[in-house]
This record gives sequence, structure tokens and C-alpha cells, in this order.
Amino acid sequence: MNLVDKVKSKIRDVKDFPKPGIVFKDVTPLLSDPKLCIEITSALADHWQDAQVDAVVGIESRGFLFGMLLAQSMSVPFVPVRKQGKLPWKTVEFSYALEYGEATIEMHTDSIDPNWNVLVHDDLLATGGTAAAAAQLVNKLSASVAGFSFLVELEFLNGKEQLDPHAKDVKSLIYY
Repeated sequence: MNLVDKVKSKIRDVKDFPKPGIVFKDVTPLLSDPKLCIEITSALADHWQDAQVDAVVGIESRGFLFGMLLAQSMSVPFVPVRKQGKLPWKTVEFSYALEYGEATIEMHTDSIDPNWNVLVHDDLLATGGTAAAAAQLVNKLSASVAGFSFLVELEFLNGKEQLDPHAKDVKSLIYY
């Protein structure tokens, strides 16, 4: 079985979560298979090997799962992006529109250096708003976005369109 099929066989669909009408793609069953996690991390990292990435930004909370592994595999720092009020040090923040309201995300002001090439990772690309907001945080710290990495992309939601102004490259391992 190829990697895509192995990963898809482990991702669990949870209907009506977090609200009615949503089919949630639960990646947590992947974590019970350490060999598969290594394969996933290698596949994600292989795509970026020539991109001269200086850091990986992982978006709370699913982006922490493979984002940290990806950063370790690439031997670069991992930088968490969190919801407002969750980081204990000086932060830079960016607010963005949601379907019903607004959200704010933050990262530490000293987490990336100016002129770094930063890879933004999340385990799922849906509408793209949070990933685009993370790119704005990278730009606020005078660094550039090397690209976007996702474990799963929900193509029917057209999230890549939100990333266009920031994206040099967008790579997803699995498409639905």
C-alpha cells in the first residue's frame, strides 16, 4: 500500500463535529503508528529539502503534531502559533475574519529572525484563513514565507485561494 493510501486508511471521519453538517478529518489515529509518522514526516520534509527553510511555524493545535516532527527532520527551529492569550512572552498578533466573527493568533516576537525563510505548517488546510494569518505574522517579523505545508487539504473549500498572495509553494500530502 502506498503512503497516501496508508494515511487515508487511518484518518477517521467524525460526522457533525464540531457542529452539525461538518465532517471532521481526525488525524489522531495516525499517532498510534510511529513508523507511519516517520514516513509522513519524511514525505513532508522531502518536498522542502531545497527551499532553504530556516524555521517551521506550526499552527495551534493540529499543526503542532507534524510541524514539530517536520522541524526536527529539517534540523530547524519549531515556532508555535497560538490563539490569543496563550503565549507567556511578548507577542506579535494578527486578527482575521472567520465565517462567524473574528480570531486572533500570536507568536513570540523573538521566535524568528528577520530575513528568515519560514515554512508554515498545519495538519489540515480548509478555508486557508488561519494559514494566511500565520503568514502575516511571519511578515510582521520581517521574515518571508518559504511556503505552506499541510498533511491534509480539503480541496472543495478552496483554501489555496487565501494563500495566493503569500505562497511561493503549497504542498499537501493528502487531498479530499
